[in-house]
Amino acid sequence: MDRRHVLKGLGAASAASLLGAPARAQANWPTRNVIMIVPFPPGGQADLAARPVAAALERILGRAVVVENRGGAGGAVGNAAAAKAEPDGYTILMTLSSLAVLPEADRLFGRTPAYEVTQLAPVARVLADPTLLAIPAPAPWRTLQELVDDAKRRPGAIPYGSSGPYGTLHVSMEMFATEAGIKLLHVPYRGAGPAVTGLLAGQIQALASAPGVLKPHVEAGTMRVLANWGGQRVPSFPDLPTFKELGYPNVEFYIWAGLFVPKGVPEPVTTRLREAMRQAMSDPEVTKTFENAGSPPAYQDAPDFARFVEADSARLIAAVRKIGKVE
Repeated sequence: MDRRHVLKGLGAASAASLLGAPARAQANWPTRNVIMIVPFPPGGQADLAARPVAAALERILGRAVVVENRGGAGGAVGNAAAAKAEPDGYTILMTLSSLAVLPEADRLFGRTPAYEVTQLAPVARVLADPTLLAIPAPAPWRTLQELVDDAKRRPGAIPYGSSGPYGTLHVSMEMFATEAGIKLLHVPYRGAGPAVTGLLAGQIQALASAPGVLKPHVEAGTMRVLANWGGQRVPSFPDLPTFKELGYPNVEFYIWAGLFVPKGVPEPVTTRLREAMRQAMSDPEVTKTFENAGSPPAYQDAPDFARFVEADSARLIAAVRKIGKVE
């Protein structure tokens, strides 16, 4: 056979092999460890969602799923890292409802957003809890009205904590303060976990956070809760009234947690990840962990989750625009 024909044939075979390699790699995903970015320090709602899900995904996928806490800027640092990661399925993101709020807050202050929501694709919703208003056990207020009355007497004197400017805990508190006509002192932390520590240490006097984060401290008698941002009462706190019940019909906020991937991850990989998440969210160990924490699973697959995110984000962006520039 002519040498040129042999070389041409080898070249064609090599090209076909190279073209087929990405498809095979996608079909075999994952072939190495997966990084799950959590854009907050340990101890908050995103971390609460990530740990049991990552453990279940390891069992299902047969590869380590490493939770990596990348806190900062109310979640923007970790969200941006995931948004700009290689879209190969080896970087995934467990984040919160502040996902859409943070770019809008940047625009409000004339800053270039660290990322855009369109750079990420939703995979599955994990949790969807209303935030609860917590205060230290020794605090003088027995009801929400007593807190409001005190805040009106002392504008800007009552400190509250958050996970950072325009993060979930900040927006929910400012939503309440705006409707109540009060001014509170905002003390930002790097995440909900450090903010909880600040409340327990007496550095702050109020905090909005998820039921699963607050429940152990309420049961231990170190915190009390005054109100619930949800549309109805929370099963784990059945005696806790909603803001709507207490005369604030426009105060409603949910701290959902969900899994995202960078936009452009190949369809076979996202399909595999969606199926793995479906299995993980029906895993008895995962379900039991969430229910014991007071945050029952609120699973949604990608299509329903995408619609949910779009609707919730529009509502939160409108709330941020109403709140305006706050420090």
